[in-house]
Amino acid sequence: MRWIYTPRPAAEIETLGQALGLNPVLAELLLAAGITEPGPAAEFMQPALAALRDPFLLRNLEAGATRLRAAIAGQESIVVLGDYDVDGVSSTALLVIILRRFGLNPRFVVPRRSEDGYGLSRSAIDRALEGGKPALFIALDCGTNSHDEVAYLRGQGIDVLVVDHHRSKEAALADGILINPHVDADETGADAAWRNLCTVGLVFKLVHGLLKQLRAENHPVAFRIKLRDHLDLVALGTIADLVPLTGENRLLTRHGLRIIEESPRPGLAALMEIAGVRPGQAVKPSDISFRLGPRINASGRLADAALSVELLLSEDPAFCAETARQLEGFNRERQDIERGITEEAERMIESEFAAEPGIVLFSENWHPGVVGIVAGRVTRKYNRPCVVLGNEGDTAKGSGRSVDGINLVAVLGTCCERLTSWGGHPMAVGIALNKNHLPEFRAAFSAAVRAHAGGDIAEAKLKIAAWLTPGQIRDRLMEELESLQPFGQGNPEPVFGVSGVVLRQRPVIFKDVHFRFTLEDPQGRRLHGVAWKMAHRMPPLGVPLDFAVELAWNHFNDRKLLQLELIDWREAQR
Repeated sequence: MRWIYTPRPAAEIETLGQALGLNPVLAELLLAAGITEPGPAAEFMQPALAALRDPFLLRNLEAGATRLRAAIAGQESIVVLGDYDVDGVSSTALLVIILRRFGLNPRFVVPRRSEDGYGLSRSAIDRALEGGKPALFIALDCGTNSHDEVAYLRGQGIDVLVVDHHRSKEAALADGILINPHVDADETGADAAWRNLCTVGLVFKLVHGLLKQLRAENHPVAFRIKLRDHLDLVALGTIADLVPLTGENRLLTRHGLRIIEESPRPGLAALMEIAGVRPGQAVKPSDISFRLGPRINASGRLADAALSVELLLSEDPAFCAETARQLEGFNRERQDIERGITEEAERMIESEFAAEPGIVLFSENWHPGVVGIVAGRVTRKYNRPCVVLGNEGDTAKGSGRSVDGINLVAVLGTCCERLTSWGGHPMAVGIALNKNHLPEFRAAFSAAVRAHAGGDIAEAKLKIAAWLTPGQIRDRLMEELESLQPFGQGNPEPVFGVSGVVLRQRPVIFKDVHFRFTLEDPQGRRLHGVAWKMAHRMPPLGVPLDFAVELAWNHFNDRKLLQLELIDWREAQR
């Protein structure tokens, strides 16, 4: 792993630090993030909801809000169809909750992977219409290119509103109302502010616009709704969908995580309890990525994601507890399936595709519902974009994940001739193709990744945010780092290089694959750390070392202790 560190000029660090009274480490992190002026730096560290931009600047949002306002005035029937991932589930829950507050009773449906496939399919639409034809059909997190399906709905006299953030090279939806910041957008103008919102962020903007319209009419319910209370749903979808935590995404997510910590929503509280996210502790994006999100996703991968929507909507503690237990069961089943597929996928890569810059894997025995998770795992392990496909009749269907610097949408745009469907965003895509075309697509994808990367991407790179000495690692620094949260896509957790490390005690291996270690600063103060899945690569004793670490709180026996999490180590070079 190649360590990369780009030092900032000492004068710039000092100037920004003195202007805001910051620790030099924080000033360096802000400068590395491109934040060079005191004003923007202060806003970044203390983002306020008042900084949200006018929702009506978003293309077609006013038309969408106006259509919802008419539906409320006429108490019209509405069907909401949302995708089966966390973004789709949280988008559906948010919109249904708000519409219910205005006296509507929208039906909602979530596509079933095995029966309906992805998105706004005819089978999902027909199932949605079994309860009768609505006046308005709303598609969330899908539908941007669903020309035939929207025409089918419009032909029955049904109005259509699509809210989606997926990019595609295909012609965009022409009929109905489409809210998608990537369609006909000026990427350098006002539209650029919205391009990183996922669907639940767009639904939040839509609801914000709706409330502004209704408050202008002095609608009493509109004044009673506090949008801040629903930012937990926005944080769930935004973090889980791997969109950058910058701009308004970061603002909404930061406040949403605080709402989750309070966990007033019974369904979310039940899910947190069963996932081991403890009340009273700070909720981090990793808690959503690795604990809450997978459990919400599990029902859509193996059963019906409508169950997860019902959980987020319910006010019944008993129902929520039982549903959370069901999702836990689905998640355990998903983990077992995923573990087997991951092991098989890694064997494939080692034996057949080790030299490929972009990897496409397929097996007749793989479950399409979990291949996205496997794609994420092998992408991280091999540091290359990977597409993992499962079996669905004559079709190979699945997901792709990428690495920093490789835009999967741009890559697929140059090699999509054999695909029957595809879409997504730079870090995660979904695709489908006829199995017979796998060899041609595999070759085209690898060539496209090579061309896009412009060089060898096989060697993993580790970006060092700043260098510390053991003496600088203190509780106060951790508390100051909280102002840069939430960390995630686009705002990565800082990895610190620690110089002058000499281990005097042998690390202790636990659970066969991890180890704990202890080091001392010059004053003899002990620092404790853990290395996950690194027992095969133990650092030597008594030798000057450089450590690359993340800093975290370890909550144990009602105590909060500073802990180093080892990412990599090398012999000292400083």
